[in-house]
Amino acid sequence: MSELRKFIIDSTTSLKIRNYRLYFFGQAVSCTGSFMQTLAQQWLVLHLTGSGIQLGLVTALQFLPVLLLSPLGGLFVDRFSKRKLLFFTQGAFALLATGLGLLVTFDMIQVWMIYVFALLLGIISSINIPVEHAFILELVGKTELKNAVTLDNIQFNVARVLGPTIGSIIIFALGLSFCFLINGISYVALIMALIMMDPLKAPKIQAASAMHVQLFDGVRYIVSHRSLLYTLITLGIIGTMTYEFTVSLPLIAKFTFNGDAGTYASMTVAMGLGAIFGGILTARQRNVSFKNFILACFLLGLAILFASFAPTLPLFIGGMILVGFCSMYFLTSGRLLLQLETESNMIGRVMSFWSIAFVGSTAIGGPLVGWVSQTIDPRWGLAIGGLCAIVAGCFGILTLGRLSDALLSESK
Repeated sequence: MSELRKFIIDSTTSLKIRNYRLYFFGQAVSCTGSFMQTLAQQWLVLHLTGSGIQLGLVTALQFLPVLLLSPLGGLFVDRFSKRKLLFFTQGAFALLATGLGLLVTFDMIQVWMIYVFALLLGIISSINIPVEHAFILELVGKTELKNAVTLDNIQFNVARVLGPTIGSIIIFALGLSFCFLINGISYVALIMALIMMDPLKAPKIQAASAMHVQLFDGVRYIVSHRSLLYTLITLGIIGTMTYEFTVSLPLIAKFTFNGDAGTYASMTVAMGLGAIFGGILTARQRNVSFKNFILACFLLGLAILFASFAPTLPLFIGGMILVGFCSMYFLTSGRLLLQLETESNMIGRVMSFWSIAFVGSTAIGGPLVGWVSQTIDPRWGLAIGGLCAIVAGCFGILTLGRLSDALLSESK
């Protein structure tokens, strides 16, 4: 028992910081509601259209603003109070979820309305994603950053398990609309956590130069730091085609295994469970390197390929557990490489390019995966992501020598 207690304490050191502890639990509630809405939204699109291409288009619209506007969001993060920005984004998310829920409740929803809400959600996300990453660093500092990022990924994947599970039950018992309405309420948890935080512990925002100057400074900073540049390119390859699970999994559930929302939820839950186990092990890992990141690319790609061609639903579920495990290793390695090697005054801009490479690129990959799934086979919509992860790993190997030479020259 004492060994277990020591393991838990060593794996959760960042939770000793009160402000981060408040943020962690508030975010856990909010993320659970978000995954409920994701399940409901994807199933709503399939119910209205039955089209993988339409599903991909909705996903593209949700992430297109992240692709185009994240640099501007990153500038906001570096210029303004991160806590105040989070008040704005969480309030906006709550209003959007509630509005969509009311339209479904009164049977007024049409596909074009989902497009509009997805686009608005993406606009807010272009600010919210970089501000969340930068805020964690502000709350815990670089000494506890690895533990905090790992715990953040774990709670995200716990929400990936709980959200669809609760959501599928709510859909069958109460209807799709309640998933949206409950998600709207869930944002109150994070807003209350922000209110309860001690604002005196946040650093003051210094006067900043013109926004266009800051934007070009961020680009130059990334290009001049090869480790950041290569990591972002690798993330971009995988983000574009591999992390399209919100498109591929509903189609596999409905058309490959002839399932329903519960089938889709079980796939998402399996991936979340695997990620939780991966997070527990990652929390104990002390070293993060570009080599580990490359290894994670290959492992993720192989796991996805295994799941893609699993002949039965139980084997597919087992494959998604493996995908979740490898995904946690990949995500944690990538985020830490960026955040640990970035100066604090540049963190918002660098993480905005993380948003572009890993999240915004979904606007390109989502329709492509939807098209492949509908015209060829849903399994290939998932498998192409595994192949791209392996390609990204090969790119990492090719750049590893250049990165080592650059680090050697910097040390001289």
